[in-house]
Amino acid sequence: MRRLFILGAALLLIHSGFAEERLNVLFIAIDDLGNVLSANGDPAAKTPHLDRLTQRGVRFDHAYCQIPLCNPSRASVLTGLRPDAVRVYDLDRHFREQKPEVVTLPQLFKNHGWFSARVGKIYHYDVPRGIGTDGLDDAPSWDLVINPKGRDVADEALITNPTPQKPVSAALCWLAADGTDEEQTDGMIATEAIKLLEQPRERPFFLGVGFFRPHTPYVAPKHYFDLHPLESIHLPTAPANDRDDIPPAAFAHNNPTPNYGLDELTCRRALQAYHASVSFVDAQIGRVLDALDRLHLTDKTIIVLWSDHGYHLGEHLGMWQKRCLFEESARAPLMICMPGAKGNGQASARVVEFVDIYPTLADLCGLPKPESLTGHSLRALLEDPAHEWEAAAVTQILRPGDGKPIMGRSIRTEDWRYTEWNEGQAGVELYDHRNDPHEFTNLANTPQGKAIIPELQKALKAKAEGTPPSTPFNPARL
Repeated sequence: MRRLFILGAALLLIHSGFAEERLNVLFIAIDDLGNVLSANGDPAAKTPHLDRLTQRGVRFDHAYCQIPLCNPSRASVLTGLRPDAVRVYDLDRHFREQKPEVVTLPQLFKNHGWFSARVGKIYHYDVPRGIGTDGLDDAPSWDLVINPKGRDVADEALITNPTPQKPVSAALCWLAADGTDEEQTDGMIATEAIKLLEQPRERPFFLGVGFFRPHTPYVAPKHYFDLHPLESIHLPTAPANDRDDIPPAAFAHNNPTPNYGLDELTCRRALQAYHASVSFVDAQIGRVLDALDRLHLTDKTIIVLWSDHGYHLGEHLGMWQKRCLFEESARAPLMICMPGAKGNGQASARVVEFVDIYPTLADLCGLPKPESLTGHSLRALLEDPAHEWEAAAVTQILRPGDGKPIMGRSIRTEDWRYTEWNEGQAGVELYDHRNDPHEFTNLANTPQGKAIIPELQKALKAKAEGTPPSTPFNPARL
């Protein structure tokens, strides 16, 4: 009997993960990083370390945020809940106002024995005003927080802002900075993250490392600007009538004028600065990956890299930044490196959502998932990136309107994007991604579109509410 008791206790320990080595998690967030990786085929990108990360794990080429705005997107990722559940649609509201008892992703790991730490921006901060503070952080999520503040904040007066009526937090503005990488906030974030990696621990870690760039103002040391000479920078093109079939509600309220009314050269300088900022952050990620290798932690660590949303860089005749439901804003980089996964080094074309990140990490580390989660574990795609998958993702955004808010919701399948504003009362869009990947032609009012839209409407409603449709959604029918 005593032997059976010992055996049972040993099995319980193994099942709970305490008798085997538990994996660390390196959770890297990048602010306002669009789909501008050289591994994705962007000719202007210089991102060798992000490209290196794609060789270590699975790159999800069709990953979609739930809301293309910093605070609500981060609240959704970290709670595993959709925006309508946490009721966070803007930059000021904290998710615990609606969900005081929710267990966040880092909190789940902390509660199960991981050392949970944050360096930089994981939850929302105002940029640059909030740098160096806790911002809208969540104390129950962490054992330790570190808030670096670099010379980029002190050098704010040196920033070139061609639209001085707009704050630098929302303008196309830039600075080719003096000094070293390590003096910038993001350089300091990498340094502090490396220090934490170097500390010996008896517990596994969940380390959130959040970089502030390339969020505007686009600030990076001068040598990153040199990587992107101005003569090599070109604005995206679109048909002259591209905007004619787009509902007015589809355009962000804070970008009412194409290109903010700026001339082409100024926009090219802003685009150069954006790419320079991306290359700067890429270099800081490289420093962290080098430390992981040097400390022999790579094979013991799951790496997740994500951006809170995509980013417009002049598409659709002058759209910039976020708050839109087009592909450039809704789709965002996502990479997951699971040691030993069969899919490592490959890309997955399956449509996935950012609410899938929480259940994926819980699954990979053997932790119990809260019943409230609406996403799905991506484990199967980490083993086989082409695995059969429920191919649909929902992204939404709230517009202030003229005193009456307008909610936009969009569903993306492998072949289609369908968007409706105020349930269609303020406009409808349908784009065929098989033949129109840049979303230039709105098919909503065509016979083809009218035949397809009812199926997509059903799928959108079911997905947004987190309930299965009465008839299973089958993308093949479309």
